[in-house]
Amino acid sequence: MTGQQATSPWWESAAIHEPVHVLALLFAVLAAVFALQKTRFGSVYKIVPILVFCYFVPTLLSNTGVIPSAPPEKGLPGFPLYGFIMDWLLPASLLLLILAVDVKAILGLGRPALVMFLTAVFSIVVGGPLAVLALGWMFDAEQADAAWRGLAALSGSWIGGGANFAAIGESVQVSAETLGVIVVVDVAIANVWMIALLYFADRHEAMDARIGADTRAVGVVRAKAEAYHAQVAAPTDLPALLAMAAVAFGGTVLASELGAFLTAALPKNDILGAFAWKIILVTTLGLGLSFTPLRALEGKGASRVGSVFLYLLVASIGAKADFAKVFDPENLPLVAIGAVWMAFHAGIMLWVRRLVRAPIFFAAVASKSCIGGAASAPIVAAAFSPALAPVGALLAIGGYVLGTVGGLVCAWLLEMTTAFWHAAPM
Repeated sequence: MTGQQATSPWWESAAIHEPVHVLALLFAVLAAVFALQKTRFGSVYKIVPILVFCYFVPTLLSNTGVIPSAPPEKGLPGFPLYGFIMDWLLPASLLLLILAVDVKAILGLGRPALVMFLTAVFSIVVGGPLAVLALGWMFDAEQADAAWRGLAALSGSWIGGGANFAAIGESVQVSAETLGVIVVVDVAIANVWMIALLYFADRHEAMDARIGADTRAVGVVRAKAEAYHAQVAAPTDLPALLAMAAVAFGGTVLASELGAFLTAALPKNDILGAFAWKIILVTTLGLGLSFTPLRALEGKGASRVGSVFLYLLVASIGAKADFAKVFDPENLPLVAIGAVWMAFHAGIMLWVRRLVRAPIFFAAVASKSCIGGAASAPIVAAAFSPALAPVGALLAIGGYVLGTVGGLVCAWLLEMTTAFWHAAPM
């Protein structure tokens, strides 16, 4: 018996440890979280975002021994289910989400919208490294190494969304504990900015009049968005679902094989490993397919299928987090950096908006299409006008496209600015 226990995988100590059983439980948790939206208790999501429950309920289950968590020691293999979700469902999710992008429609939104969207991306890519440059002294060398990796994952989230968050986090090998802290930073700080944007929505006419913004473009955007969504909307059917599965997993396999080849052929570095190449290639493939008839799959629910994979990924990341370390006082510097980062983003957005005389609508939706993504951008857009909600979704898809590439650039800058304060660990 002793010999058998010695060879047993570490995850068998959890009450539920069979991969299929854990998968079923994670689906049940997600189904319950979303079902709560349609009950009288759904108002809780106005206070605490649904993403927090998708993340921390699995964290609670794993930290109490119900399901496996992260390996108890370095060098031990991870729980197979979590690895499968990260390696295969994340790229598949990202491909389906990007498949809907309409490059022509985004460019057709008008110069102010495009300028504000690119400004949002730029301010996030640059703001994080500047915040680290200002506050990097708050970490010791070991903390600094974990911090820049966690902040790199946050940059993926703040440019694109959950899929980019996980992709960058995996590519820079951030720990589950650090990811748990980053989720808290993300939710807390992003929601403060969300409140400010909703405040702007209530006062948009006065704000636009104050700078002489040309609001006629908003009407044009509304018409284009309505026409686009009316064109692609269609009932979901079995051939479409099978086509989605073929595209998602076929594309992921192709990207995986080509990524492995590039990793072996090119010089090794900390950021562009096999997984990062896989995500970059999947993003490129999805963008290319958006110019083909396969883009019509969005009208039949491609992004919804991708979202199922995405939320399962969020649940699996939460399961690997050490809850006790999330609220450690030592993590407060990350919160401070996140706050400075967000303040820089907000300041740049409002300054450029005044410079180009863009309606506050474009600034608010462009910002939230990055910081919040497809879940929040339509909400902010609808606060200005319900008919404009699709614009938020459209710009958020643009964030998915740039999230991984922008996040990798930001990761490199974060590593460089961290080295300014601390020599990189060998």
